[in-house]
Amino acid sequence: MSHKPQVIVVTDGDDTAYEAIKVACRDLGCYPLAASHGNPTPLSGAELVDHILRAPREPVVVMVDDRGESGQGPGETALKTLLRSDQLDIMGVVAVAANTRPVAGVAVQESVDQKAKTTPQAVDKAGHPVPGHQLRGDTVDVLAHYGGPIVGLGDPGKMEGWDAVDKGVPATRRALEEILKQRGRSEHARS
Repeated sequence: MSHKPQVIVVTDGDDTAYEAIKVACRDLGCYPLAASHGNPTPLSGAELVDHILRAPREPVVVMVDDRGESGQGPGETALKTLLRSDQLDIMGVVAVAANTRPVAGVAVQESVDQKAKTTPQAVDKAGHPVPGHQLRGDTVDVLAHYGGPIVGLGDPGKMEGWDAVDKGVPATRRALEEILKQRGRSEHARS
């Protein structure tokens, strides 16, 4: 059996989120897949798999985005392909909250709030904890049947300024760290 690249999926793809992901990936030794950046997701799931397989290092951080639309859009369609691919090792998903309604949302094991603290609750777009474990976002409904780690997060690079790039995106970084930790990789384990 050939090696399966390790992948972390983030359910946001806009410019601010991409800048935040780049900073967090630089700090953690992950590879941000630039081709996945877009709002909505610019590539099909099969095209994303192809790009991941050619990435120079791992874990590869892939962004998927439905551009705030409810219902299954290009981001969720691509995400389904990634989750079903037998060529990839999906380490976990950072589920990003949005104001989109109506959505079913997804139950998260934990979330990272705007101050980069973990909470057992879901969070909203601003990174404030909300009652329960159901995180609502535009690109998360297809995660209902995913059995791996799901970490909730507010809007990467934003969250009322707490997660800004000039502050080192502490919440975005912490969310990626939580996935790495759950899969037994320390933040210093670089490929």
